[in-house]
Amino acid sequence: MTASTGTRGETVNTANPAVDTADSADTVALLERGRTLSAPVLRAAVDRLAPPMDTVAAYHFGWIDAEGRPADGDGGKAVRPALALLSAEAAGAAPEVGVPGAVAVELVHNFSLLHDDLMDGDEQRRHRDTVWKVHGPAQAILVGDALFALANEILLELGTAEAARATRRLTTATRKLIDGQAQDISYEHRERVTVEECLEMEGNKTGALLACAVSIGAVLGGADDRTADTLEAYGYHLGLAFQAVDDLLGIWGDPESTGKQTWSDLRQRKKSLPVVAALAAGGPASQRLGELLAADAKSNDVDSFSEEEFAIRAALIEEAGGREWTAQEARRQHAVAIGALGGVDMPARVRAQLTALADFVVVRKR
Repeated sequence: MTASTGTRGETVNTANPAVDTADSADTVALLERGRTLSAPVLRAAVDRLAPPMDTVAAYHFGWIDAEGRPADGDGGKAVRPALALLSAEAAGAAPEVGVPGAVAVELVHNFSLLHDDLMDGDEQRRHRDTVWKVHGPAQAILVGDALFALANEILLELGTAEAARATRRLTTATRKLIDGQAQDISYEHRERVTVEECLEMEGNKTGALLACAVSIGAVLGGADDRTADTLEAYGYHLGLAFQAVDDLLGIWGDPESTGKQTWSDLRQRKKSLPVVAALAAGGPASQRLGELLAADAKSNDVDSFSEEEFAIRAALIEEAGGREWTAQEARRQHAVAIGALGGVDMPARVRAQLTALADFVVVRKR
């Protein structure tokens, strides 16, 4: 397995770079199945919201445009719903058993996106203006809170012991997600963050909810805690691999693909894995990067930096080894995730599909 370290626009080959075309097609079909089965329940949940929160949420999900006209927007890759349905099948249940879990996890995920966009000042998501930019910060906060409440409502109204167990896992994952966001924000104002601290933050912010997604369907299908915990280990490490790739995209990703500004994470002063690894590496590039970022932390002028100034910082991160280290960490976490699947007795087809989804998550394009 190799990692590409070329110019902007190249493939991030952090797992197996030669993913079979047929496997890719099957994975796309899995994602589409998750989207198709969960979408009606998701829309019905959003319809419960009082105006104008229902239309604001519909805009966020890409169902309508800023003027309220029907739209066919990009609602995301639907990885979490796909994992929730496969989770149910891993426990021997029908995929439909996992639908309430898929919807609940998707609601929590989008609650976090609405709040994150506001806190980070992101003006673009999925190639259009974010909710706070169109409808204002208050609506972004309120709709995010409402989606979190809906997630718990969707599960608890099932009225089963399995639903109660699933809700407990979801609320724990949500608390960890919020912990991770708080850590992420606090790190922006620190000159140095250790690699261990960064991995802990990203495990909370990204790994916890993916872990929940890949166990919640199994729990709803009657799986015991040992099975659910083992599936969570797969999801947690997959989340760390996913975030490592996302960190690469946050610096070197093509805005046409990511839907965000160039050098997005550098603009926000994020202590992402490439940055933290570069600072920890030592050497002239690492030292110079540390000096620049220390000055940036004390400056109010970062928003006015030229493209060249961000490019200099990105080049120093790469020269210090932060880009390559992060690509290697994505591969390592991917391998640990796949290894965790060996602890669950499941149909061979489901195991192969979970493996293919892990490859899809980690092998992404700039």
